[in-house]
Amino acid sequence: MNEVEIIDNSFLRQFETTIEGILAKIEYSSQERKVFLTKLVVPEEITKEGFKEDFIKSVLHHIQEQNLRVVPTSPQIAGFLRKNRQYKEMLPVGIRI
Repeated sequence: MNEVEIIDNSFLRQFETTIEGILAKIEYSSQERKVFLTKLVVPEEITKEGFKEDFIKSVLHHIQEQNLRVVPTSPQIAGFLRKNRQYKEMLPVGIRI
């Protein structure tokens, strides 16, 4: 995995990174020790191979370091979690994807 530098912009409620001078973000909301990942925005101009996966992994590691749970409401992020079962323990009890 290529580590992507993450900025938690809590004012706009989004995790951000800049690559090739272009902003990519994952919007979120948080409640009761859970982070709801609601939208993945990666502009078409970012063409780096595997960037989306590396970005999602970096955000998940950032959340994991804070001992928070993840609820993926974005279809792209839920699909990533389905394929990468090692993140299953980050889901709250009773949440299946």
